[in-house]
Amino acid sequence: MKNPAMIIPEAMQAIQALHATTQTGGVPTTTLGLVHLRVSQINGCSACVDGGARMAKKAGETDERLFAVAVWRDAPYFTDAERAALALAEAVTRLSDRTDPVPDDIWEEATQQFDERALSALILSIATTNFFNRLNVTTRQVAGAW
Repeated sequence: MKNPAMIIPEAMQAIQALHATTQTGGVPTTTLGLVHLRVSQINGCSACVDGGARMAKKAGETDERLFAVAVWRDAPYFTDAERAALALAEAVTRLSDRTDPVPDDIWEEATQQFDERALSALILSIATTNFFNRLNVTTRQVAGAW
């Protein structure tokens, strides 16, 4: 089966509109790209990992950072703001993995790095990626088969 948003074009339009709004919140595009890639890795969405890495590379992202995003805590390539975004992305993506899904320390670091508008855009971006990953994984979309 195709991705359901491809079968119902109005759904794709809504998803794309939501995605577009996340680009206007003041979070650097590179940060949003890293977050998209990390969330997609966690969710096992091969189509989004492949597409996200390709888009980030095309936008100028380095191989070192793309290779290291899965181990961002142990790699020296990321800024404090990117680390805060990646930590929040992991927490929001893995809500059921702990009793306190988004611990205060992760939330506080995110609020130190991003103002309310940017934090809103970041959360919406994380949620949108999770949503699209779930559509792709459920319908077994294959990396590179677009």
